[in-house]
Amino acid sequence: MRFELEPGQETLRDSAREVADAIRSRAHAFEIDQRVPADVYVELGARGLMAVGVPRAYGGTEAGTVAYSLAMTEIASACASTAVTMAVTNMVGEVIAAFGTEPQRTAWCPRLAAGEHGAFALSEVGAGSDPGGMTTTAREVDGGWEISGTKQWISHGDTSCVLVVWARTDGAGPRGLSCFLVPGNAPGLKIASHEDKLGLRASHTVALELDAIRVPADALLGERGGGFPIAMMALDGGRIGIGSQALGIAQGAFDYTMRVLSERVSSEHRPDQGALWRVADIETRLSAARQLVLRAAWAKQEGEAFSMDASIAKAFATEAAWTSCNECVELLGEDALAADHPVQRALRDVRVTMIYEGTSEVQRIVIGRHALRG
Repeated sequence: MRFELEPGQETLRDSAREVADAIRSRAHAFEIDQRVPADVYVELGARGLMAVGVPRAYGGTEAGTVAYSLAMTEIASACASTAVTMAVTNMVGEVIAAFGTEPQRTAWCPRLAAGEHGAFALSEVGAGSDPGGMTTTAREVDGGWEISGTKQWISHGDTSCVLVVWARTDGAGPRGLSCFLVPGNAPGLKIASHEDKLGLRASHTVALELDAIRVPADALLGERGGGFPIAMMALDGGRIGIGSQALGIAQGAFDYTMRVLSERVSSEHRPDQGALWRVADIETRLSAARQLVLRAAWAKQEGEAFSMDASIAKAFATEAAWTSCNECVELLGEDALAADHPVQRALRDVRVTMIYEGTSEVQRIVIGRHALRG
């Protein structure tokens, strides 16, 4: 059975690969500076990589989920911090395009497509994997809404032009949640802290305080009380992106490792049988992960039910990537532990992929429930 890419998918993948090749040597400097320069995102925007699923009418590429997955894998192979900002911004643009009004789409989607950032403000200290436990509130006031509360672990929440914010509007439980578009410069939006993280150190992760933020009535995204389905739709699609990101991180580490081992072989240092087995296991894991991620991407693109496919892909790809990066460190030995070594950075970067967009444990709950329903 052959699976061939469409021309547009190959074009976007190859364009992403060119950007990846250009930033690969800069990734360590990004980590030291704890920021990815804006010119990188402008370039991604110019190549159509910041709004892959957004219709062309709103500045997007409209290239489909398979193309997005391929592009994400390429960028992540070079710099995972760049990839996570690309992933979240794509997700925000797609959510606004799917659920927003015409003025909302026109106001925000072109800016995201051009390289500005979007943030996804869902998680709270007591409501990470369970959005139903959210305590941030939005109450109606004259002319709009007033939003108060805190958000935690928000990727680039300090540099985004727009944040998709979930808040409780109507009682307890998931049905009481609504979704709002909050400008990044809104009065009352405060950065409470910057997380000092193990990996993805060039991507800012912040805690936010929402201190009686006032937004107009037309800042409501979708219907009142309809925030939970929006979150679930976004997270299902986001899992494909994170599976693709994890695959890319591991592929980048593996490619580097293979270049080093090939040089050792050419110098007549033959690999032992154990090393060959490790290489074979990594190759097998990443090949399987790639097929699962692309299967989920294809199902979403074709309009099929894809929630279970997305959870399977994310759980397998992220855990396979973690194991593979660790194996790469062991294959390379102590050299891979140097502070500027790309494989040790990959190992640190990949760990969080098993946590955000739903932990591996959450994915197993989703998969198990689907399986029991047949």
